Amino acid sequence: MLDVPLLLVVIVVVALIFDFTNGVHDCANAIATVVTTKVLSPRTAVIMAAVLNLVGALLGSEVAHTLGKGIVNTEVVMGSQILVLAALIGAIAWNLLTWYFGFPSSSSHALIGGLIGAAVTHAGFASLNSSSILSKIILPLILSPLAGFAIAYGMTLMLQFLLKGTDRRTVNQRIKKVRILSAAFMATSHGLNDAQKTMGVITLALLLFHQIGSIEVPFWVKLSCAVAMGLGTAMGGWKIIKTMGNRITKLEMVNGLAAETSASLIITGASVLGAPISTTHTITACIFGTGSSKRLSAVRWELAANLALAWVVTIPASAIVAGLFYYLLQLCGVGK
Repeated sequence: MLDVPLLLVVIVVVALIFDFTNGVHDCANAIATVVTTKVLSPRTAVIMAAVLNLVGALLGSEVAHTLGKGIVNTEVVMGSQILVLAALIGAIAWNLLTWYFGFPSSSSHALIGGLIGAAVTHAGFASLNSSSILSKIILPLILSPLAGFAIAYGMTLMLQFLLKGTDRRTVNQRIKKVRILSAAFMATSHGLNDAQKTMGVITLALLLFHQIGSIEVPFWVKLSCAVAMGLGTAMGGWKIIKTMGNRITKLEMVNGLAAETSASLIITGASVLGAPISTTHTITACIFGTGSSKRLSAVRWELAANLALAWVVTIPASAIVAGLFYYLLQLCGVGK
């Protein structure tokens, strides 16, 4: 019979719940533009995104390695069995709050903030892998939306030039099938980056409980995270789809294609490099970029300011919540 601590089982279950809420919360990343431009029905788009999120989650583990050993110094936090649990609770609490209000905030930021908050609460700032946080997390998180804005802006102008003189109906017919492919690419890249984040924290928990000897993701962790995210995506995130698809700017076929393709390229590239970027930040910035190609007034910049505020506060807010839950779990005598 396997000797698995009950607390570890609880942590794995909570991690999979986080992965599920990530799928619900970030479903809009893959399908908002393809739904609002009426290329696919909401039901068809959600099913496609769910399946391809699952497929993408099984395609790599570079991001999982970064989450497992690139945020905290494992030798410093080795004595803490509740660190991952507190981090996950902080991230889930923030995800649910922003989901309720329909803000496309970042599940990635929430999870990273939760890990930072729990680690600092446990052993101070010495518990953090500062150089890795800067190079593999902070810089990519900042640069990815900026790159998304610029690439989507440029790609939209290029498509408009290539299709110049073609009537709108013909353009829509030509692009429709390509749009389905771009949405599929987006869904796969989302699973490739986001599901790996949960794989990383489960693997970290296994290490802290001495169930494995190094940060190497077991296959059962990959499979369970892939399934959890796929199921969450199937539930959909309709409030956020509305925000991203309609309230930022009015999307047409060309704009949707440019936004999805740009975001997918950036997310896939980051995944190969092991950078856990925010898929929400990236696709939202791409939507702003493609909308700005028409004219700056075509984008609702007041909404951009509100979204930026939500993005900025996510890491510190989830870190504080995770730190508070770390103290609470300690007071309740849970783990070490």
